[in-house]
Amino acid sequence: MELPTVNLKTILLVHWLLTTWGCITFSGPYPWANFTILAVGVWAVAQRDSIDAISLFLSGLVATIFLDIVHISVFYQRASFTDTERFGAGMAILSLLLKPLSCCFVYHMYRERGGFLGPSEERSDYQTIDSPEAPTDPFVGSEGRGHSPQGY
Repeated sequence: MELPTVNLKTILLVHWLLTTWGCITFSGPYPWANFTILAVGVWAVAQRDSIDAISLFLSGLVATIFLDIVHISVFYQRASFTDTERFGAGMAILSLLLKPLSCCFVYHMYRERGGFLGPSEERSDYQTIDSPEAPTDPFVGSEGRGHSPQGY
């Protein structure tokens, strides 16, 4: 199944917005973990060809899935939340639910940038070094084809 194309900037914007709203309710390690990983995502946007940036962003997203589960389960108070705090908690939970889908999209981007096995062959615009085809030399004139050079 082919994933639809999603821009990395869109993923960052959605998670930034949901994390900002989640910070209404959860403080301390929740914003630190999420905003740090979003900063790594900005690095991945800035360096489009960097495998390191996208792989660190992917591993950070996976780590924040587990950190968010622990943080929300420890600090979620059912009884004493106001409406605003319930909204913030809902946005943090929505961010948590969207992170596995975001990981799938970021993993696809990681593979496109050359992660694990390299870029897919159909998307490569470059000729490989091991190519059996000999390159044609556009500067070879008639003297290279067995004709004698003309004098001036």
